[in-house]
Amino acid sequence: MGFIPNMLAVMSESPVALEAYQGIQATFAKSTLSIAEQQFVALSVSVSNGCDYCVPVYSMFSAKAGVPQEAIDAVRDGNPIEDDRFAALRTFSAAVVEKRGQVSEAEVEAFLGAGFTKAQVLEVIVGAALKLISNYTNHVADIPPDEAFQ
Repeated sequence: MGFIPNMLAVMSESPVALEAYQGIQATFAKSTLSIAEQQFVALSVSVSNGCDYCVPVYSMFSAKAGVPQEAIDAVRDGNPIEDDRFAALRTFSAAVVEKRGQVSEAEVEAFLGAGFTKAQVLEVIVGAALKLISNYTNHVADIPPDEAFQ
């Protein structure tokens, strides 16, 4: 990126926290979800967690990865998403966060019915774990957004 984001600077106070975040991030990058879908999971989870720092960051990353702007705006504004795949990804990601993983069989089946796999059910959970670390860090430290992400 050419600079150290404020969040990573704060995380560097604890090498354990920084290493955990970067380790999960590297693992999530190996997901069978497309890069656009990975970024969209991160955005959806950040919206569900109310993270003022990560929402603009992952809005930008999602756009750069090819997520339709309409889907990005819809998840940010709480509106329906027309693209069925991104709609299912947002709905399932939000359910994982809001229900703390206790999603129903029907919610899993709806996700699978949108063309996702059982492996990707678990990969959404990995994405949620990644964002839990950063979203909660941002909440605790009240990290100001970087100029590059505004």
